[in-house]
Amino acid sequence: MTRPYRSVLYIPASRERALEKARELVADAIIFDLEDAVAPEEKVRAREVLSAALGAEYGGRARIVRVNGLGTEWVEGDLAAFGTHPGVDAVLLPKVNGPADLDAVAGKVTVPLWAMLETTKGCLNAGAIAAHGRLEGMVMGTNDLMKELGARFRPDRMPLMAGLGTCVLAARAEGKVIVDGVFNAFKDEAGLRAECEQGRDMGFDGKTLIHPAQLEIANEVFAPSEEEVALARRMIAAYAEARARGEGVAVVDGKIVENLHVATAEALIGKAEAIAALAV
Repeated sequence: MTRPYRSVLYIPASRERALEKARELVADAIIFDLEDAVAPEEKVRAREVLSAALGAEYGGRARIVRVNGLGTEWVEGDLAAFGTHPGVDAVLLPKVNGPADLDAVAGKVTVPLWAMLETTKGCLNAGAIAAHGRLEGMVMGTNDLMKELGARFRPDRMPLMAGLGTCVLAARAEGKVIVDGVFNAFKDEAGLRAECEQGRDMGFDGKTLIHPAQLEIANEVFAPSEEEVALARRMIAAYAEARARGEGVAVVDGKIVENLHVATAEALIGKAEAIAALAV
């Protein structure tokens, strides 16, 4: 079973209460943020606060630390503090423009690397970034990408489609996790649901979130429904019966089922089982 990443919640590393509360939230993963969410004068203290907090139990949630970017005065200290920390599952590097950025930090950490894709260069180099041997996951930084594009916000995210699609293709080509960008209007549940559904249908594994109130919708949308799981099981059974008869295809609900559909059905069931295991 593959670890689910339906909901990936940003938590400022400087906020002790938020770090404590995060241990009880129904997030599949947490990004402990040392970068944008922490003011410059708080950077060093945030590092100390987070290091202490990560000594506690966070259950089955993936623990990802977003360090400050290359070229900043804090990145070396961040990598030294969390690159080998036993409570860290991955280090997330912001504004990755190409594989050379990952090379610059790979020798300083033992945990897997994740990359923020939030620049035009990063999107154009997504294939090479995804192919990096130390990379495990990719996170879309849609706010920064919109700014760099000079694009205007649209509910359908049309200005971002080229970048989002390119990055999903790259992640899937290399078998890497990829998580969609944030939805800023955290009180707009309908808007969040629509954007989660769009991201799910594009192929994203989940969505990054800025508020705990967004967790329930993301978890629901990115999880297989009971109907989808039931259909997947019927497809697998029907195909097995067809193969036993010496036939290469089956028919379920009036639709052809081939081996590629069975592989998709098995992956869906595996995701459902992984989600169920996380809830235990």
